[in-house]
Amino acid sequence: MLVRVLFAGLLLAHAAIHVAFIAPPPPATAGGPAWPFTTDDSWLLTRLGVDADTARLLAGALFALTMAAFAVAAVVAIGIGPAGLWLPAATIGALGSLALLVAFFHPWLVVGLAIDAVLLWATLVAAWSPTELGLEA
Repeated sequence: MLVRVLFAGLLLAHAAIHVAFIAPPPPATAGGPAWPFTTDDSWLLTRLGVDADTARLLAGALFALTMAAFAVAAVVAIGIGPAGLWLPAATIGALGSLALLVAFFHPWLVVGLAIDAVLLWATLVAAWSPTELGLEA
């Protein structure tokens, strides 16, 4: 059960980090790196003619989708929710996260992209679920 709880925690932590896109950035420091979670200069949305307010609204919606879907996946991972919700919840969470990370891409976000890619591969291609590979209760 501990492994399932840790896995659920990882899902929730991955989802929660996306709140940085809608939270105010920390103050800039002299010589410090640029804040990677910004919605001000989307390489994709700017090319599509989307204004900054709409981009922030889209980021908020994608964060909410990602957080909600990964919360459901985490509940299923610890064995509380119906197992049939795992595939749609994990898939929707990972796709929402990918959309947010790609639309507002920064090189530091590659780790998040990799997490989402592995999760999508594991659930969609390998047909994995938290009840397999030693994650039994």
